[in-house]
Amino acid sequence: MRTSIVFVMGLLLGAALTPVLVQGQRLAGENYVNHVAIAYDNFDEAFAFYTQKMGFREAFTVRDAAGKPTLAYVQANHNTFVELQQANANRRQGLNHYGLHVENLKATVAALKERGVTVDELRVRPDDASVANATDPAGIRIEMFELGPGSPQGKAIASWK
Repeated sequence: MRTSIVFVMGLLLGAALTPVLVQGQRLAGENYVNHVAIAYDNFDEAFAFYTQKMGFREAFTVRDAAGKPTLAYVQANHNTFVELQQANANRRQGLNHYGLHVENLKATVAALKERGVTVDELRVRPDDASVANATDPAGIRIEMFELGPGSPQGKAIASWK
């Protein structure tokens, strides 16, 4: 009888603690992959493909001083984008990074550093967004954003119909 009670108590304790321990590894808040950034040798061809063939809407485009696009966000759904970039001497063609929207960037950076992840210092940008970067074991950059409503991404998300 005593063995049965200890066994049942162990099961109950394990069932109660498992969700707490498993969720303890999750980063706090609502976090999701917001974009994937890909560099192309032929930016115009990639832009036409995603807007005309895939049917993604242009969320915004950043241009250099000469008016040439350096990157564009095309919107696949409410809060998911493909970031198209022009490949150049410093940015080879292919996957450049992925963007992770985080609810609280300061807390996320602190939690990742506590876990031994090398994370750049948080930077507050003038476009109502904060950003920090980490790198995964394969060398892929993870661009973590906390987006304000005035950021280009925040405006695109708010305007989605």
